[in-house]
Amino acid sequence: MTIIEIIVTILLGTAAGFINTFAGGGSMLVVPFLIFIGLPANVANATNRIAILLQNVVSVSGFKLDFKSDSKLLLPVALGSIVGAFIAVDINEEIFKKVIAGLLIVMFFMLLLNPDAWVKANVDKAKMKSPWLRNIIFFFLGIYGGFIQIGIGFFLLAGLVLGCGYDLLKANAIKLFIVLFYTIIALSIFIWNDLVDFKVGLILACGNMLGAWLGVRF
Repeated sequence: MTIIEIIVTILLGTAAGFINTFAGGGSMLVVPFLIFIGLPANVANATNRIAILLQNVVSVSGFKLDFKSDSKLLLPVALGSIVGAFIAVDINEEIFKKVIAGLLIVMFFMLLLNPDAWVKANVDKAKMKSPWLRNIIFFFLGIYGGFIQIGIGFFLLAGLVLGCGYDLLKANAIKLFIVLFYTIIALSIFIWNDLVDFKVGLILACGNMLGAWLGVRF
């Protein structure tokens, strides 16, 4: 990496960490840039998880969580993330690039629709009463998160607010906790399959951690 690439990586990581602490979407900035500087799409997706992991260590430590009650969704998400990570490992490189491009387009239009405002507007609507339904939904969210990080924050936040009845602040804290937990699993699978560029990932993580630190305090 050149000096300019290192500086841009840290800056983008800072922006991503800040954004991810509030809702999600930071990986929309990071993954395309990692591909732009020469990382294969599957390596970019895997390498980004180092920054996500360390970012969420910082974020979670800044919120108060009741681990006994707030960990009930970890199992379905964790199981789903294993499936998603193995899909990401096995998928064809060219197909993966098209998937990323398609997701970036979808997420762009989601941002235009302001998903946070939509969640706030629907906070008082009926919650999912069946724990089995919640577990199934969060299992599939785990598959998505294990497969690719882009946009998972929006989906988890919606599930936690609309499906579980948490207020936005609490839901955001639990979202960060869930992402931290399943990222450990997904990253382990990516490392085992030699898909992680540790040098780039740790440089990126410096920015993400700074962004998360700023985001929690803001």
